[in-house]
Amino acid sequence: MRDNAKVVAHLADCEIAFGFRLRQAAAGESHIQPFDQDAWARVYEVYSANAALATFTALRAWNVAFVGGLSEEDKLKPAVHPERGEMTLWTIVETMAGHDRHHLAKIEKSS
Repeated sequence: MRDNAKVVAHLADCEIAFGFRLRQAAAGESHIQPFDQDAWARVYEVYSANAALATFTALRAWNVAFVGGLSEEDKLKPAVHPERGEMTLWTIVETMAGHDRHHLAKIEKSS
């Protein structure tokens, strides 16, 4: 798997993690879960670039729909990430967007 494909696989994995965190925060769970991205990446060679992109695209659409259903009150719900500290549900959304932009810029530079 090429490096750019690994980045897309990473984005798909992160979409799973971010989606879970969004739902944890929306449900009022005070602590959200980290994950070991390097451990998750150990199997990236088994994924095709097309499968990674399709997975990311489907999960992102699912999470965007979820975010679209949130109230203003939901967006302000607090959560604590063990490594990042206190945040709101909306901070998770902003983190998702910044994370994607960071990795997409890397892909554009390498192309």
